[in-house]
Amino acid sequence: MPPAWLLIVFLTALLLLTGCAGKDTDVTRDWPADRLYYAARDELDDKRYEKAIEYYQKLDARYPYGRLAQQGKIDIAYAHWKNEDAASALAACDRFVREHPNHFNVDYVYYLKGRINFNDDLGILSFVYKIDPTERDPVAAREAYDAFKLLVTRFPESKYANDARARMTYLVNALASHETSVAEYYFRQGAYVASVNRAQEIVTTYPRTPAVERALAIMVASYEQMGLEDLRAGAERTLRANFPESTLKLEARRSRWWRLW
Repeated sequence: MPPAWLLIVFLTALLLLTGCAGKDTDVTRDWPADRLYYAARDELDDKRYEKAIEYYQKLDARYPYGRLAQQGKIDIAYAHWKNEDAASALAACDRFVREHPNHFNVDYVYYLKGRINFNDDLGILSFVYKIDPTERDPVAAREAYDAFKLLVTRFPESKYANDARARMTYLVNALASHETSVAEYYFRQGAYVASVNRAQEIVTTYPRTPAVERALAIMVASYEQMGLEDLRAGAERTLRANFPESTLKLEARRSRWWRLW
C-alpha cells in the first residue's frame, strides 16, 4: 500500500486534471444548427458581439450549408461591424457575395458594405486636427459609393435603395468638397498649376455639386496669380454665369520669412 502522502498527491493531481478538462469542454459541441444560430442571434440582440461572433463561427465550421448557415454569414458581418472591426466585416460581406451572388438577401449585404465604409470615412477629423487634406485618401467614401451604386443598379426596388441613393448624394458632395480642399491647399501653397488642375477636375467630375462654385473661384484666383488674364476672365465669366450671386474671392497668402508653418 503506498504511503498516505503519495495517495494525497495522486488525488490532488487527478482533481486538477479533471478541473482542466472541465474548463476545456465546449458546451455547444452537440448543439444542432438551429440552436447555435438562435444562440448567436440572442447574443447579437443583446449587443454581446464577441460571443455572437464566436457562435456564428462555430455554426459556419460545423454546418456550412443550409439556410441558417447562409444567414449566419450575413449576421457575422454585421456583428463584426458593430464590434468595431470594419476589416473583418467587409471581408465577411465580400465572402458572402462571392459564395452566394444570387441570395435573396444579397441586396442587404451590398447595403451593409456601403454602410461600413460610409461610417469609416472620418474626413471631418481632418478639419479638427488640421490634417493636410492632400494626405487623406477618401478610399472608404469611394468604396461606400460603389457599394451603394451596385445596390441601386441591381436592385432598384430594394427597401434599402432609397437610403442608399440619399447616401450616394451625400458622398458625391463630400468627395467634391474633399477635392476642393485639396485644390485650395495647393493654392495656399503657391502651387497654382496644381490648384487649377484640381479645380478643373472638380468641375468635370462633380458638375452638379455645390463645390463647383468654390472650384471656379480657385481657378479665377490661380490664373490671376499666374498673370494669365484671358484664362482668369474666362473662368470668372463661367463663375458668374453659373453662380451670379457668388461672393467668393480667394486671396493668396503672403509668405513671411518668420512663418515656420
